[in-house]
Amino acid sequence: MRINGRQYQTIWLSEDGWSVEIIDQTRLPHIFATVRLSSLEDAARAIRTMQVRGAPLIGVTAAYGLCLALRSDASDEALNQAIDHLTSQRPTAVNLRWALEEMQLAVRNLSRGSRVEAAYARAARMARDDVEANRAIGEHGLVLLRTLLARKPAGTPLNVLTHCNAGWLAAVDWGTATSPIYRAHDLGLPIHVWVGETRPRNQGAALTTFELGAHGVPHTVIADNAGGHLMQRGEVDVAIVGADRVAANGDAANKIGTYLKALAARDTGVPFYVALPYSTIDWSLENGDQIPIEERSCDEVLHMTGRTAAGDIATVQIAPDGSPAANPAFDITPSRLITGLITERGVAAASASGLLSLYPERRATGPA
Repeated sequence: MRINGRQYQTIWLSEDGWSVEIIDQTRLPHIFATVRLSSLEDAARAIRTMQVRGAPLIGVTAAYGLCLALRSDASDEALNQAIDHLTSQRPTAVNLRWALEEMQLAVRNLSRGSRVEAAYARAARMARDDVEANRAIGEHGLVLLRTLLARKPAGTPLNVLTHCNAGWLAAVDWGTATSPIYRAHDLGLPIHVWVGETRPRNQGAALTTFELGAHGVPHTVIADNAGGHLMQRGEVDVAIVGADRVAANGDAANKIGTYLKALAARDTGVPFYVALPYSTIDWSLENGDQIPIEERSCDEVLHMTGRTAAGDIATVQIAPDGSPAANPAFDITPSRLITGLITERGVAAASASGLLSLYPERRATGPA
């Protein structure tokens, strides 16, 4: 996507051909900066501190993190230690584990001298595949948006509600939930996005608005709890969110607050879609109850960071001294509340049979 007239992806190889550069998302939307990763620990820290975030991008970053680790030590022991270290950084997004398993398959039977080159080749292909998968999600989602738009009076914009950031900043490019939005906008279709702020880290207010604004997509930031109100008033035509892990039955884990939006959508008759690439499906889990939920620091709830009137970036405390807090980072939206899953292979019902209709090769294995 484009920032200040320049084409960017979220992760790329540096000019030296081996280190990796990323957009530091912890500094957005007020400062656009890039960071160079040159070691396993750099990649692990970028994932842990959310310099990179979003399930697809976490996976690709981990893949390159393993490449950096193998440059230092390509032994079996070091390979296993690097995989364990990277896997432990974020427990909910299954793309992290999936990417590392793919990387291990690519190098485990090779000699030490061949592993680094093979690892970089697999990581690069993973990044390219992510771009293509998300582009395809956009094409399939565009069909849904066209259908919904056709039901509205001519010239009336289609109002899409999002939650968190499932945009190109959460992937290598295009994004998942935003990919259909970008396709519709680029084709000149009237579209407007309600952007839920997404407390406590405000990924919607900070990141989704940043990229929609840079691309010229009309949007409005709302408090998270305003979503249901807008649905009741008929001001939301469709909700599209991303996912960090989808179980084999279609239950979806996404940023905390997604479940509440899905409940409101069901009550008001608003279609509620989850957009995801194949790497986000965890076929080993029968349902969402088995998805681990990351508990993050209470400081994220008790403090907020923003730009002051003087232009300085500051973090302020918003709760009384000594106030306890809890910070579950994700919740589970049951498949019964999901209208459909938008994937790179098409749109399917949020169910085991729906997923298998798109991925018939999984019928032979199914949940482990």
